Amino acid sequence: MKINWGTAIVLVFIGFISFIMYFVVKMNTNDKYQHDLVTEEYYKEELAFQKEIDAEKNAKALKNNIRVEKTSDGLVITFPEDKNYEDITGTISLYRPSNKKLDFEIPIKLSNSKVTISNNNLIEGRWNITINWTYLDTLYLFKESFTY
Repeated sequence: MKINWGTAIVLVFIGFISFIMYFVVKMNTNDKYQHDLVTEEYYKEELAFQKEIDAEKNAKALKNNIRVEKTSDGLVITFPEDKNYEDITGTISLYRPSNKKLDFEIPIKLSNSKVTISNNNLIEGRWNITINWTYLDTLYLFKESFTY
């Protein structure tokens, strides 16, 4: 059987499309390749976005904002020292973009103006930290990305 150019081009296209479809099906059906949304309740969080914008403006208006530093003990988060640490409440959320199983949240309970997160809780790589905190009924939000 003799194959002409037209038949060869059609066979190459069919082979290429089959190759691509194989990988599309494999990526969608195999649990090893997870492709989740960034957060589980994305649309619910989107509705609260204006509050988040206002809280970030409040934090940027502070004379001294939160500082995050890596030390030998772990990650040290220093709250503004001009605020009474006993009146500060909120949560510290650490988010790992590459693996949602490593994400965790810590409630803020201060005995001084610093919080230390031990090295045991953090694995090397990129992290996003979000600190939602309240001082005298004013919401503040601090966001930062860092590599540990």
